[in-house]
Amino acid sequence: MREDAFSKFHPAVNLIFFIGAMCFGVLLQHPVYLLAGMFASGVYYFLLNGRKGIKAIAGMIPLFIFITLFNPIVNTRGITVLFSLFGRPYTLEALIYGVAVAAIFVVMLLWFGCYGKVLTGDKFTCLFSNIMPSIALLLVMVFRMIPNFVRKAKQIIAARSSVGKGTEASASIKDKLTSGMSVIGVLTSWALEGSIVTGDSMRARGYGTAKRTSFMVYRMTKADWVLIVIMLAMLGVVIGFAASGCMYAEFLPERNIAPIEGVNIIAFITYLGFLLIPTFLHIKEVIQWNISRYGI
Repeated sequence: MREDAFSKFHPAVNLIFFIGAMCFGVLLQHPVYLLAGMFASGVYYFLLNGRKGIKAIAGMIPLFIFITLFNPIVNTRGITVLFSLFGRPYTLEALIYGVAVAAIFVVMLLWFGCYGKVLTGDKFTCLFSNIMPSIALLLVMVFRMIPNFVRKAKQIIAARSSVGKGTEASASIKDKLTSGMSVIGVLTSWALEGSIVTGDSMRARGYGTAKRTSFMVYRMTKADWVLIVIMLAMLGVVIGFAASGCMYAEFLPERNIAPIEGVNIIAFITYLGFLLIPTFLHIKEVIQWNISRYGI
């Protein structure tokens, strides 16, 4: 896969964008802004992952529906009662708030998925290794833990199956739980041993004892500075409008949502434009590459 255009920028540029996108993705509960976040993160996630991205996004739909429908069960606040469930009111306001909560959850999953593709371990280490080497190493290990765990778990299960210790589909629940606990035990031992080996290896190589050099050299260019200025300016506009209350939204116990009209449209366009920066850069590079290819 050809490297994404936004990924080619300095890691500091990538970090500023994701901090802004994730922070506002959590703080802004206005339905229109949540919709913008879902659209922008979904499109960029698809551009980064292709067909696998479509499957992952489709897999989030049941989760979205579950969170939406489950929220009114545990949260009974609201004045518009739709019906009663288990002797508790199931309100329209709680249902709408469930949509907002589900949207925030999905947006965070998508942005973190994009973050993992763009801000790789070497970029994160480049940014923070000289400032806080131990924490930078720890965070890099944490970020790579889940995919490594999944891959290693598959290897352990395959190895157990090859020696006749796997579980069939018709096996009892007890046998499946016993086999699963055995896999988890082996996986935990492997993870602990790996962390000790990694720590000893990094200590033996003098990690954190002096200023660290990076295998990949990242230098700020004019394009990086221009994009940082643009992003900070857009974030400043969004923060200013948010402070004025034009992005306000309240669902419980009554709905109170700020309308998107007049000067408030400027805030929405600015916010959507900020979220679509990686997508614009990606599409721009694809167009330029196709033009150059057909022009040869």
